[in-house]
Amino acid sequence: MDKSELIRLAREASKKAYCPYSNFSVGAALISRQGQVYTGANVENASYGLTICAERAAVVKAVNAGDMELDTLCLCGSGEEYIYPCGACLQVLAEFAPDLKVIVTDRRGNLREHQLIELLPFQFQFNVEEKTL
Repeated sequence: MDKSELIRLAREASKKAYCPYSNFSVGAALISRQGQVYTGANVENASYGLTICAERAAVVKAVNAGDMELDTLCLCGSGEEYIYPCGACLQVLAEFAPDLKVIVTDRRGNLREHQLIELLPFQFQFNVEEKTL
């Protein structure tokens, strides 16, 4: 899938955001290594800590579909500037795809590409195979 289509899907997803408190919509399009696309939008809550970001919504869809090999994430927001994942989202993404490609966009249609490790260089990692009780 080309970048322009991924951006289009993220923009479409942002139209489904529930954001009555911030009035800031965000859409995410996440593509797996198998070529499946999962979209998500932010869903706010009056208790702000319960708000779900667009990228976590997309990750949850992928994981629930049994598709945990993630390749590329694209984010689009309703603001003028580039929209980046928050720290919580970066850590959730690192759980499933420490080598994820991240595409961020601005309202004018410009994009920047990053590797997840650039955005979260000190990822928290836990090796399940080494866990002992």
